[in-house]
Amino acid sequence: MSNTMLLYHTGYQEIREPDIHHGRKNADFGQGFYLSDNTEFSKRWAKERSGFSVWLNRYELITDDLKIKRFTRDAEWFRYIFANRAGQEDSLAEYDVIIGPIANDTLYDTLGITTSGFLTPEQATRTLMIGPVYEQIVLKTEKAASALRFLSAETLTSEEIAQYSGAVKQEEKQFQEAFAALITELLQGK
Repeated sequence: MSNTMLLYHTGYQEIREPDIHHGRKNADFGQGFYLSDNTEFSKRWAKERSGFSVWLNRYELITDDLKIKRFTRDAEWFRYIFANRAGQEDSLAEYDVIIGPIANDTLYDTLGITTSGFLTPEQATRTLMIGPVYEQIVLKTEKAASALRFLSAETLTSEEIAQYSGAVKQEEKQFQEAFAALITELLQGK
């Protein structure tokens, strides 16, 4: 019996064969194919685009022979994210899959304060600790991509996208308030 993960990717096309080389190298976990193990989370970040359908792709990842690195919100996670954002060579290139929390400053607009250098690394880490924890699963190697099996895809309706977008706006408002309170606390402590 194989160990598997059910994963989701939302985008503007049905993706049967993901490209791990597509996308930015300076993303939080470096270049790779980004997925979620939470269908609700995946749907929440869907955006309508004129002339395009929004697809929710479902996959199964067979993890038996994959080298997987798991992160939690800690100093090691912070250092990895910021090294990737700075365009440094991927220090975990030997891993097939990286799993860990999304840095919430990429989900909610923080005007680049976290990565501006204005905050110390310790302060910046504290800003990344606020808000909900959502995980991302990133396929980094061809071996991982070949272990991913496409299951199905469905298009999301405009009503579904609006519903999930409303939930994100409410959550973003709460995050912005918590972020502003923490920044104020950090600045008063300087």
